[in-house]
Amino acid sequence: MPLRVLSRFFAALAFLGLALAVMPAAAQPMAHPVATLAGLDKITGRITRFDLYIDETVLFGALEITVRACYDRPATDTLQRTSAFLEVDQRALDGTAKRIFTGWMFADSPALSAVDHPVYDVWLIECKTSTSVPPPDQR
Repeated sequence: MPLRVLSRFFAALAFLGLALAVMPAAAQPMAHPVATLAGLDKITGRITRFDLYIDETVLFGALEITVRACYDRPATDTLQRTSAFLEVDQRALDGTAKRIFTGWMFADSPALSAVDHPVYDVWLIECKTSTSVPPPDQR
């Protein structure tokens, strides 16, 4: 009797090991130095695409947008494939800035974590390794 229990135990362990070997491993995100964002001016209806380097700040209308990180996963991954960590400040006429958004933005689900502003919408398009825009220290 103990031999039968022991053989079932080892069979279950072998099955579990086989199942773990067949399961796909989650791919690690790849960091990229450039994020491509799009911005909509709701007053004019104009959409602008722009590339930002990590830790670079760009002015879009009255918004100051800074990308702190940009990650990409392979297309075979079922998780959010492209994500970026953004900080968005609104500039006032007197020159002061107020933080209106800090968080992760996902290219596959732009409404999941969106910038809430009455005049401007900003969303993530992609993360890239290079761009035609020179880095901030070469401008």
